[in-house]
Amino acid sequence: MRYHLHMRTDYHMHTTLCGHASGTPLEYVLAGKKAGLGEIGFSDHNPMPTQFDDWRMAPNQLPQYVELIEETRREFPDFPIRLGLECDFIPGFEGHIENLAAKADWDYLIGSVHYISPGWDVDNPKHLKKWTEQPVEEIWQAYFAACTTMVESCLFDFLAHPDLVKKFGHKPEGDLSRFYRSMLDAVAEAGVTLEVSTAGLRKDVHEIYPSREFLVAARLRHIPIVINSDAHAPQEVAYEFDRAYSLVREVGYTEVMRFEKRKAIPVKIS
Repeated sequence: MRYHLHMRTDYHMHTTLCGHASGTPLEYVLAGKKAGLGEIGFSDHNPMPTQFDDWRMAPNQLPQYVELIEETRREFPDFPIRLGLECDFIPGFEGHIENLAAKADWDYLIGSVHYISPGWDVDNPKHLKKWTEQPVEEIWQAYFAACTTMVESCLFDFLAHPDLVKKFGHKPEGDLSRFYRSMLDAVAEAGVTLEVSTAGLRKDVHEIYPSREFLVAARLRHIPIVINSDAHAPQEVAYEFDRAYSLVREVGYTEVMRFEKRKAIPVKIS
């Protein structure tokens, strides 16, 4: 079945529980409605069994997060608000993700890779010096190897900011497909959805995640997509969506996915 939706969706936005976002869920909803979105979804950073870092909700805050979204739903009974979670994929914590999946009636779980080694979240500005301590090629290889392992876990409904490793503008020379080819093969095999994120336009790289070349390779593999903003403030909801939709149309996409109760539903791009 194909659905026609004249308004867009944005499923990747955060709350203040992660410690690095601002605004209330109500403000995000109002921003989404103003931008003409048909529905939105929250997906704050998942808690870890211990206080893993300082940019996610604490282990005991998950019920508070779920209730926060439920309260917002009650404020807007006629506007669909989806409940999600952005889950860091870290080898050895797969069981923790499975446990989280049973904790609420999620509409989707997002998989993301931030850590490429213990203690190094590759997109964290406080670790910029590490980019001078080993070849950029090795960093990219480690990042996409982790992404491939994440895909093969089959734990997630879609995958966040697929080439996040470029955030600070560090790129190897030559054709970059050598780094992500295996990952995309795994994505196609798993049938999972890929996020097109406008967040990269707000970062040093000033590019959409993923790159045009990456998207072309995904399209050739018939990999479905979802377009999101990764908003950490209400003014970032639906950020530069016109550019994102133009890009995906240019590379041949005719539909995006919407999510409900962990099912992906194709929506024609109007």
